[in-house]
Amino acid sequence: MSLNPQQMQNTRNELQANFERTGLSKEQVASDLHISMAKLDRLFSLDQQSLNDPWILRNYLLEKVAANGQDPVPFTALSGDWHRHWFLNSDLIDNRQMSAGDY
Repeated sequence: MSLNPQQMQNTRNELQANFERTGLSKEQVASDLHISMAKLDRLFSLDQQSLNDPWILRNYLLEKVAANGQDPVPFTALSGDWHRHWFLNSDLIDNRQMSAGDY
């Protein structure tokens, strides 16, 4: 699945808004997800090759927003049940297994 430019921008904005609602630092997010800061930056900018990784970040942020007592900003493109998207590996997403490397 590829997103059009407007969907890409909306998703970047939604990731950032939800990150802000977590109250966490980017360093904490990267540590929790066992990824480098460089990879996290690529995820927030959607400059990541793996289609699974943004969903892992999305799910993590939604969990942390709820834990912080906030209502999440709804995702418009990264929405619904990832188990129903044939192009995603739901096992990797469920287990928060980011792709290898910083690409």
